[in-house]
Amino acid sequence: MGKRREARERAVQFLFQHDLNPPSDLAAELEQFWNSQRTAAIEEEKSGMATWGEKVELPPPTAEEAETRLFAEPLIKGVLLHRDAIDEQIKKHAKNWDFHRIAAVDRNIMRLAIFEMLHREDIPPVVSINEAVDIAKKFSTQDSGKFVNGILDKIKGELMRPARNVK
Repeated sequence: MGKRREARERAVQFLFQHDLNPPSDLAAELEQFWNSQRTAAIEEEKSGMATWGEKVELPPPTAEEAETRLFAEPLIKGVLLHRDAIDEQIKKHAKNWDFHRIAAVDRNIMRLAIFEMLHREDIPPVVSINEAVDIAKKFSTQDSGKFVNGILDKIKGELMRPARNVK
């Protein structure tokens, strides 16, 4: 899996968590999130050699972990900063869907992709859509991929920049 895909998946996981249980201190919550990701990776690497509940001492982040975080955090913060406007885009294009009935994971996948399409001119919109569809298929359902694609494609059609090129 590419580093950007992994970063997007981590961003979606954080956004999902934030959506269901908003923290009072974003910086502390981000730090806790990244530490929990590293702890889970270390425990998985050990393949259960540590006993449950045992405190794992975290080594410094690897270059790969730092690269993932470096790409993911601006996405997370950008989505949170522009969330109301992004949600309005989803509501506008999700005809016959009550916003709060859209699965939380699908909502957050779309939020991330819409943020990229509207605010990250270094990422072509079709890349954002393709990534969102693949992440939806992984974390949600096969039908979610079609749903996410439909909404994002409508938004892409309204963009004032090329869909396949970096602006």
